[in-house]
Amino acid sequence: MALTAGTRLGPYEILSPIGKGGMGEVFKAKDTRLDRTVAIKVLLEHLADSPERKARFEREAKAISQLNHPHICTLYDVGEQDGVDYLVMEYIEGDTLAQRLKKGPLPLDKALEYGIQIADGLEAAHRAGIVHRDLKPGNAMLTKSGIKLLDFGLAKILAGEAEAGTSDAPTQQRDLTQEQSIIGTLQYMAPEQLEHKPADVRTDIFALGVVLSYHESRHSERRHTDVYYPRTELACRARTPRSHQKLTESWTRAGCCSPQNEISFERDSYRRLHLSHRQRLARRRCRLARASNSLAVCTGRS
Repeated sequence: MALTAGTRLGPYEILSPIGKGGMGEVFKAKDTRLDRTVAIKVLLEHLADSPERKARFEREAKAISQLNHPHICTLYDVGEQDGVDYLVMEYIEGDTLAQRLKKGPLPLDKALEYGIQIADGLEAAHRAGIVHRDLKPGNAMLTKSGIKLLDFGLAKILAGEAEAGTSDAPTQQRDLTQEQSIIGTLQYMAPEQLEHKPADVRTDIFALGVVLSYHESRHSERRHTDVYYPRTELACRARTPRSHQKLTESWTRAGCCSPQNEISFERDSYRRLHLSHRQRLARRRCRLARASNSLAVCTGRS
């Protein structure tokens, strides 16, 4: 079923295409019931006959619908019409972080601000038992209210959310993606993704470390060979300014912690990120106060 302007999917009227990925296509649409603009993701036509893909599409929707956070794109609805499966999501206007980085590196203060927002969104997902597995600048949208994380299409549900019948591995998990395939975007993958090993919250933390490093780096992408570096060394460390290295290195230390300690490490990493931002803001306020006092003294003398 070809979707063009004016096509209806239930109460939703297609307005225009937005983009296309490996599994789905996204359209701008109008919710005729609530008179609001939404984004609709449909399963690609050549995948619609696959029961496994359709089931995964629906499981993904049910998982992401549990996330309600200001820095995560909201899922409104899921449906099917005339063989077309679709997800209805929040419509977000703005550029992706990848598009912004093409214009040049970000100041450290702005990098910290965006990093905190991404980390807050990830923490909410992890607490709900969901690992993103494809964190990258292209999946972070810049809006007037801050960062919005997009595309949980490669998400994984961790222990506690797994279905009955899953394996008794140390960390039980149910994939929403095909087994034995490399999941994610090569430049931002953690080593376990390349080695077909189970992903956990540290996989997202590693990816965030890479994203943070490119906030201030003039290199928009990692070299493909970089992904084979040990987790304890950030692949692009040599290309990251000294002012940024301590921040990014703290995230890649996630590879050194055991699965039992990964959550405490994650929370500690988030606290350090917030603390770094607060310290920089405090130093800035002090500099502004000194400058203001100096100006007042000079004005009084004149």
